[in-house]
Parts: sequence; structure tokens; C-alpha cells
Amino acid sequence: MSERRAFGVHAVLAAASLAMVAPFVWQVITSLKTLSSATRVPPSFLPEGRWDNYAKVFDLLPFGDQFVNTIIMAAGRVTGQVLFCSMAAYAFARLRFPGRNVLFGVFLSVLMVPPQLFVIPQYQIMSSLGWLNSLQAIIVPGLFSAFGVFLLRQFFLGLPRELEEAARLDGAGPVRIYWSIMLPLARPGLVALAVLALLWSWNDLFWPLVVNTDPEMMTLSAGLAALQGQYQTDYPVLMAGSLIASLPVIAVFVFLQRQFVQGIAHTGSKG
Repeated sequence: MSERRAFGVHAVLAAASLAMVAPFVWQVITSLKTLSSATRVPPSFLPEGRWDNYAKVFDLLPFGDQFVNTIIMAAGRVTGQVLFCSMAAYAFARLRFPGRNVLFGVFLSVLMVPPQLFVIPQYQIMSSLGWLNSLQAIIVPGLFSAFGVFLLRQFFLGLPRELEEAARLDGAGPVRIYWSIMLPLARPGLVALAVLALLWSWNDLFWPLVVNTDPEMMTLSAGLAALQGQYQTDYPVLMAGSLIASLPVIAVFVFLQRQFVQGIAHTGSKG
């Protein structure tokens, strides 16, 4: 690559990085303003040091309870998807059984159905079980995903079959091969699915708003939505709460970034 071309590539990447970081920077600046300066036209690009906006978040919301609810919900969904999706993906990728391709096609067809179509039947199920305003109501419907099965199936297809055949020669069955051989080798794919499931669960707004109306049983996304008033919204406080809520996910992604990229790259290695 020539020096001029390398400079152009780096310039484009730098501009794209600035465009991606700009909303986050604006969020931080807005969280340190007063409401009047945040809605001023033309806008001000300087923060005002209003750190009390962060304290107001805890005064207006049961933020601690909602934070714990979000962690429990995200942990339950991530654990369920990593376990159940990996088992289904291993079966579709490695086991031979009648109708495997047809059944996998049915799984993929779920990805083309808008998730809003499942809201009413899922709500009726939660209501009949008496799970409304509970953690299990927001955890159980997210324990499995067709996308997770597709992602891990592609990863399992790229693993060498020689290891599996050697394990069979040693007397290992499908369950032992899945648990002791395939899962450790599929760690990058599992990390990628875990990060995606965490982001999806942490940002999930619609379903927690539907099944949990008690503020103490809401998640952070639903609680922050309650800060938006019908006639007026305190944007600095809302930005402060959003910033606090997003920090744990950012920290997890930074910590697992290398494994996440490696897992996504390996999923397209074989189809």
C-alpha cells in the first residue's frame, strides 16, 4: 500500500471514528448542562459542570433496583442463549438426523418475522403464569434466539472434524464431545454471542415496558424512558442517567473486544 493511499485510508477511518464518538461526547456535555442551556438555540458546546444532574437520577428513579434488575435480566438471558443456542447449533452443525435442513430453515424463517408479532401471545403466557411485574417475565422469553443458533452453527461448521472423530474412537458420545471438546473450541463464538445478547438485553425497552409496570421491577431502559415527560423532558438528567446505564456495557465490550471480533470473523469461514 502506497503512502498516499495509506494516508487516505487512515483519514477516512479517523473521520468515521469521530462521527461515531460525537454522539457520546455530546451526551457527556449535555449531562453537565442546565435544562435552559441544553435547549438553547444555537446550541452551546461547553459543559457547565452541573454534576447534580447525576444525583437527580437517583432521586427521580429507584435507580439501584432497576440497575440490579437489568444485571439479573442480562445475566439470565446471556446464560440461556449461550447454553441453549450452542446445544441447538451443535446439533444442526454436527449431528445427522432426518429433516435437519428443513428444521434449520424453519429456525431461520423466525428471523424474518417482526418480533412485535410475538408480544401479544407472550404477554398472554406471562399473564396466565402470574409472572407480570417479575424478573422471570423479562428473562424467559429471551433465553433463546434463532440468530444465536445461526451464529454458533456457522462457527461449529468451521471446526475440524478430526477432533470429533478422534473423540468417538475413544468412546465419547455426542454430549461429551459437545461439552468437553466443542464448547472450549467455540469460545470466541460464544463470547461474540454473549456480547451481542448482552447489548440486546441491556437496551431492550419494549418488552420490559409491556410486562413490568412497577418502577421497582423495571429495567434501566424502561426506567429512563419514564424520565421523558409528555410536555417537557429534562434532557441533562436523562443524558446523565443514560450515561451511567451505558458504562457497564462499554466496559464489557472493551474487555472482550478481541474475542468478539475473532468470533464474528470465524462465523463466516464455512457455510
